[in-house]
Amino acid sequence: MMEDITIAVLRDGKPIEQDLGGPVRLIVPKMYAYKSVKWLNRIECIAQDHTGYWEARGYSTNAWVKAK
Repeated sequence: MMEDITIAVLRDGKPIEQDLGGPVRLIVPKMYAYKSVKWLNRIECIAQDHTGYWEARGYSTNAWVKAK
């Protein structure tokens, strides 16, 4: 629901290489990188809170990068 989330298909005008997350990659600015997805293979809309891969391993669900 954030305006600046991007599903990227190009990097510097070229298709994203597989080792960099291609063919598509999710970019979530203002949040720590584990909130972005390197290999995006589907998008699911869910109505309730969800414990993700990293959160299940102890990472914070509140991953906002604080400006200095």
